[in-house]
Amino acid sequence: MKILIYSPLFYPSVGGLETVVSLLAHEFLRQENEVKLVSEIPKTDSKYFPFEVIRQPNRQELLRLTRWCDIYFQGCVSLKGLWPLLMIPKPLVVTHQTWYGQPGEKAGINNYLKHFVTRFATNIPASHALAKHIPGPCTVIPNPYQEDTFYEMPEIHRDKELVFLGRLVSDKGADLLLEAIANLKRLKLTPRLTIIGSGPEENNLRQQVKKLDLTEQVDFAGLKLEKELAQLLNAHQILVVPSRWQEPFGVVALEGIACGCAVIGSEEGGLKDAIGPCGVTFPNGDVQQLTESLFELLTNPEKRTAYRENAETHLSRHKSAAVAKAYLKVMERALQ
Repeated sequence: MKILIYSPLFYPSVGGLETVVSLLAHEFLRQENEVKLVSEIPKTDSKYFPFEVIRQPNRQELLRLTRWCDIYFQGCVSLKGLWPLLMIPKPLVVTHQTWYGQPGEKAGINNYLKHFVTRFATNIPASHALAKHIPGPCTVIPNPYQEDTFYEMPEIHRDKELVFLGRLVSDKGADLLLEAIANLKRLKLTPRLTIIGSGPEENNLRQQVKKLDLTEQVDFAGLKLEKELAQLLNAHQILVVPSRWQEPFGVVALEGIACGCAVIGSEEGGLKDAIGPCGVTFPNGDVQQLTESLFELLTNPEKRTAYRENAETHLSRHKSAAVAKAYLKVMERALQ
């Protein structure tokens, strides 16, 4: 197949969507398809990609690319990128990686139009939670992760208890985790926590650590990437993802699982799909339930071992090759 990927955000922009699109593009190519990618992000360096990347194309060039392709593939609905299909109809396949408007909130006009577009597209949401918010017919295919970066490293001693990985913003719930650790301290349990990430809430979190008298237990590691991040995850027993908001999916859970962590995460949204049988969930924002989940896993190493034993089977569905193969099957049906 000739696959044209329209993804306004792409390298050097770095985020969850950009990572998923890049992994899929590489695998589509490996599985003997032709791939070209359109992005609105200008080129800033000479990084090589094995497929053609066309940046900020003009109207004529985008029309030429649309004529070339068999499948017009979008990374989330981009209204700006739909106009060529009005002139040159091709099957539209969309991977949905985020909400178009928060669940339970009234959608604005742009998100209303995006929902409308899904009725005419072949839709691939990353989680069952996302699928419930897509009006059009869906095939759920979970996200891939970077298995060449995130894997168990037996040479690293797993001597740290808890790790949080994420942007330090209120939605991610690091403050809830600190409250839960303070609760554990009153129960005579004093696990160590590593906070990986940066963001506008860092100063508030540091003040909270002091206020709760957790200075000896909490380490702010800052932003870590790729191998350094994987090595740090390998040194921990439990990854905690205490998001307040409903995560659309949660690749961070897969990265932790791949590095040998059991996972505790909030249950609303798509995070529970990412965690699968490799950890436990608790109601979003419920500090007491989070405290109880932490206590249970910290004091029962056999449960942590059981979750780790489920990792290989769970992660097999998230290998890039397997995910891309599932996408290609859906695309083949769209062509028919």
